[in-house]
Amino acid sequence: MALGRQSERQADLMIGWAELPRSPGHVFYDRLQAVLVEAGFDGFAEQQCAPYYASKRGRPSLPPSRYFRMHLVGYFEGIDSERGLEWRCADSLSLREFLRLGLSERVPDHSWLSKTRSRLPFEAHETIFVWVLQRLAEHGLIQGNRIGVDASTMEANAALRSIVRRDSGEGYREMLKRLAAESGIETPTTEDLIRLDRRRKGKRLSNADWASPTDSDAKIAKMKDGRTRLAYKPEHAVDLDSGAIVAAEIHPADQGDTTTLPGTLQAAEANLTAAEAAPTSEDPTELIADKGYHSRDGLKNLEDGPWKSRIAEKNVPGVSRWRGDKVARRAVYNNRARLRSGMAREAFRLRSELVERSFALTLDRGGMRRAWLRGRENLHKRYLVHVAGYNLGLIMRLLIGAGTPKEYLAGISVHLMRLTTDADTLIGILIVTTGTETAMLLVSFEANLHD
Repeated sequence: MALGRQSERQADLMIGWAELPRSPGHVFYDRLQAVLVEAGFDGFAEQQCAPYYASKRGRPSLPPSRYFRMHLVGYFEGIDSERGLEWRCADSLSLREFLRLGLSERVPDHSWLSKTRSRLPFEAHETIFVWVLQRLAEHGLIQGNRIGVDASTMEANAALRSIVRRDSGEGYREMLKRLAAESGIETPTTEDLIRLDRRRKGKRLSNADWASPTDSDAKIAKMKDGRTRLAYKPEHAVDLDSGAIVAAEIHPADQGDTTTLPGTLQAAEANLTAAEAAPTSEDPTELIADKGYHSRDGLKNLEDGPWKSRIAEKNVPGVSRWRGDKVARRAVYNNRARLRSGMAREAFRLRSELVERSFALTLDRGGMRRAWLRGRENLHKRYLVHVAGYNLGLIMRLLIGAGTPKEYLAGISVHLMRLTTDADTLIGILIVTTGTETAMLLVSFEANLHD
């Protein structure tokens, strides 16, 4: 047969339903879809976002639930870039079905995600986060008996070398060039500037003197690996009986733990109240935290409140002087007594395991160790939906034994057995096991074993 040329072909005007490409679906996303639909997620999101629709332009072209669904996909797929989200959802038929896209609908692009996030206030994102917590409570995953608190660092989407002085507007590199000129180096090379930066006095950078022109909310801070970067400080409050994140705050990176703790506890208390697990002064919730959160004033403020502290105490040499502050003395001594119990050791073990796991999954595996967005409130909106995906993963782990699609695929085992009977019949048995289901395929056929 001779080869021919490809001719131009007009697109089909009508396509039969049976001829359309259909995805068998992804088991994880199909089950997650059932959870969201059964709980009325789409209607709830549309109801909560209705006050922010344009009053004279009718209904929005795209439902707000699709915006939140795409960001949930971002967590489960480890994608924080909105361009990456657009590409991933457009490339997968199963994700199109999860987004509830019609046959003629296109996947929303990255600009729509950005515009929707800017138009929806922080309260709308917070409402979605609380809604997921309520679903966890319905599955018995919110106890509210023991809450562990810890913080981590998130690198900002801004370069440290771009900072400028607040008083003069002088850039960091320009400052080094000026210092080089004062040292007699008229045309310094990059190596000269690096060497000068290492040797100069007062090398430590202060947030009071320096700021980022691209992200004013980002602060100079030391990362977990020892590097100095512009960063934010995410702080989690985690239910130690289930691993659920009941509060996820984004604080300035230069604020200490004792400064950020009250805000995180306030958010945790409000969210636990919505999940019908509110701490009270009559039935306080245990608060488990490391020594970075220990302070006299902090313990004093927690005394006789809804939180019963088990905060590790700093080793400070010398004798404590209370200066007549009996309330602070009583709070410190009560906290110290609770630390000596066996319950405290178990609680600190759980805190170390579950809180660190929450950061590992949300920041590292979830793709948010480095922020793609700028502005603390803007970033906090995205992070709340991201953490909501983490909490939904707890429900999925309860239902199908896996909290992410990759975890589900990793839990699939395949076994192949080959049997031969006396009648020269070859039998093949294929067994596929998932977290909750097992399927077996049996094939038999005659075989000439002597050939």
